[in-house]
Amino acid sequence: MRNTIFWVATAVALLVPNWLIFQKERLLREGKSVYLRLAPVDPRSLMQGDYMILRYQISEQAERQRKTIPPSGRLVLSVDAQGVGSFRRIDNGSETLAPNEIFFQYKFRKNRVQLGAESFFFQEGRGAWYDRARYAELKVTPAGNAVLVGLCNDDLQRIVAPQHPSAQTTPPLQAPVPSSPSRPTTSSRPARASSLPR
Repeated sequence: MRNTIFWVATAVALLVPNWLIFQKERLLREGKSVYLRLAPVDPRSLMQGDYMILRYQISEQAERQRKTIPPSGRLVLSVDAQGVGSFRRIDNGSETLAPNEIFFQYKFRKNRVQLGAESFFFQEGRGAWYDRARYAELKVTPAGNAVLVGLCNDDLQRIVAPQHPSAQTTPPLQAPVPSSPSRPTTSSRPARASSLPR
């Protein structure tokens, strides 16, 4: 009996992480790229490395819209031609989406709307490379599940820090949005440093 329990527990311990990895890889492969504007946040750091605490403008807009927010649910976002998402409303459970709208799942914790992508980890000493971050790029499924892909500048180009800080003096850019003009700069300051609370 004890051997059976041991092997069942071992199988579960192996299968669950693999299943989560499979789900994330599938989301990355099949999800739609959506860019969310970042809101200002104070810098933080971890002993084992650096990270950025991310806050999103759509989260703040949702918090201001209603006095009572369900503990979990879905936001409705509109997505423009460049893939930038904007807050429209909180799903009431029977929403019919317009062609340019998507769902985005959230949790309401400590009086904050959290999207499940509230932090971005990077190698220690690379923080300065992400000072220009203005958007977060996420992959989103039709059901509203999302995973953070990276941080982007005002032109929606992904920011990539080098493996060795001395290799380059100017942050490289990659994954530009094809034929997308620069978006006008807003007064929002870049999020500086943070990670994923679930």
